Amino acid sequence: MDTEKVVPEVEELQKTIVRRVVKDKLQECSPDVDISVHKDALLAFSESARIFIHYLSATANDICKEAKRQTINAEDVLKALEEIDFPELIGPLRGSLNEYRQKNAGKRAGASKSKEEKKKQKVEGEPSKKTGGKTKKDNSDEDSEE
Repeated sequence: MDTEKVVPEVEELQKTIVRRVVKDKLQECSPDVDISVHKDALLAFSESARIFIHYLSATANDICKEAKRQTINAEDVLKALEEIDFPELIGPLRGSLNEYRQKNAGKRAGASKSKEEKKKQKVEGEPSKKTGGKTKKDNSDEDSEE
């Protein structure tokens, strides 16, 4: 008897990620005991997570549409968690979001500085029509020779 896959492969969560999350959480809950997880249990965790993600995203999408927007944002997800009766997840998720934003704020600031420097170098290094194809640097070199 052949068993058909109910869920397309594209929608499946990566087994290695599910296994790592489950094992890490079990290790956190029971650090003294090495608990093994059967293949069927990992599949059940994976399917449960997939269904939860679908349900949460559909609810967040509804919230987004009610606000007459087309892009789901983090606040929509937080409201959706409350709406589907998972308010206990809001605090930890908000903490993770703040940590992520702080971490990326530094990266963005560095990237902005880098872009500004490149833009400045490009502007300074481009030949100008007024100077007959010479750069600002070329003009300043000529000025110092006179």
